[in-house]
Amino acid sequence: MAPTKKASPKGLNELFHDTLKDIYFAEKKIVATLPKMAKAAQGPDLKAAFEKHREETKEHVARLEQVFEVIGKKPQGKTCAAIVGITDEGAEIMEEY
Repeated sequence: MAPTKKASPKGLNELFHDTLKDIYFAEKKIVATLPKMAKAAQGPDLKAAFEKHREETKEHVARLEQVFEVIGKKPQGKTCAAIVGITDEGAEIMEEY
């Protein structure tokens, strides 16, 4: 019986980089989604809150890009199923109401 080859465990650097890519994807997805939410908002305060949140999230994206630069990696996202589900659900709610 041939020995099975185990995958080498990822180190903390790889975990950090993978997590950073997840967060980057999520923040970029939020930046793209918030204008739709602002447009669908029925009250001026809610619309303003979505617009403010978008500007803050753009700052998060810029900070994440700085972190990528510090660790010598290209800023790129890795699809995060959680944020995709949240934004898809938000789209459904906007259509219903």
